[in-house]
Amino acid sequence: MGYNIALNFEDGVTRFIEAGENELVADAAYRLGVNIPMDCRDGACGTCKCHCESGQFTLGSYIDDAMTEEEAKQGYVLTCQMKAKSDCVLKIQASSEACKVRSAPLNAQIEHVRKLSPTSIGFALKLAPGSNISFLPGQYVNVGVPGTTQTRSYSFSSMPKDGVVQFLVRNIPGGLMSTYLSQMAAPGDAVTVTGPIGSFYLRDIKRPMVFLAGGTGLAPFLAMLEDIRRTGAPHPIHMIYGVTNDADLVEIEKIDALAKEIPDFTYATVVASSDSSHPRKGYVTQHLPDELLRGGDVDIYLCGPPPMVDAVRSYLGQKGVTPANFYFEKFAPSEKAA
Repeated sequence: MGYNIALNFEDGVTRFIEAGENELVADAAYRLGVNIPMDCRDGACGTCKCHCESGQFTLGSYIDDAMTEEEAKQGYVLTCQMKAKSDCVLKIQASSEACKVRSAPLNAQIEHVRKLSPTSIGFALKLAPGSNISFLPGQYVNVGVPGTTQTRSYSFSSMPKDGVVQFLVRNIPGGLMSTYLSQMAAPGDAVTVTGPIGSFYLRDIKRPMVFLAGGTGLAPFLAMLEDIRRTGAPHPIHMIYGVTNDADLVEIEKIDALAKEIPDFTYATVVASSDSSHPRKGYVTQHLPDELLRGGDVDIYLCGPPPMVDAVRSYLGQKGVTPANFYFEKFAPSEKAA
């Protein structure tokens, strides 16, 4: 029996390896060509120390100079002494380049394209036979724009199913990928994807969570919620989904279905435009009450444009609330013309 170990490097690149039940994680990594930094194999130097963000494991012997008791309590491990007892996520304190990890492009093809609104496009890719992609819910890949040498970065809006992955992207007039998707894309078109990448992903659920989605920043949360539907959540989750105009609200049926299937998951939608007829108008911070912040006993995940991230940070500062964890991803759509 083996366990999947996600190695997330400092530059955001993630590599998945499989470690045997009684195999040291460092040995599994080396066996698969991933050179985790190491100066010894005896738990003495601390060079292979990293943080285990989720999963169960056992540790062999080591000395305090390599890892203190306090670090061990905080979830740090030495991969030369670690044996996984479940799937795990490790945050490696080195870049993928330093560990000689390269993300090879995978071949895929367009499965379908959906125009969800004047400002949003959904599309799905089917991986080529024999190709596999694993990622942490919330991560993204670089998608090659057919007919060009350029790529665009998009978060997964679903977990893999039968080799198909989905994306939700902003429809930018004149944008390189937007033009391709809205005017030229057809099922069967060849596309390459490279990744996964990113440090914005779902961690172990240890306390109540608040998801803040801005526009197509909804995408990673849809993947996270799909994963939570499968694994369950021991704490309540509330999502606030904010957009500029009424027409920008998309995938509501999908969110409704997830809300019915995930106990203690609730959500609210907010529209910023003063011309909106929506019952909740304004910005997400205006609909983020104190009871959701729980005096800081909460994990906040935010994906949206830079002004939204800055506004939420400022709001939390004004409230004097420091969440237990605040994970965020800023995005600014590329507007390079086709």
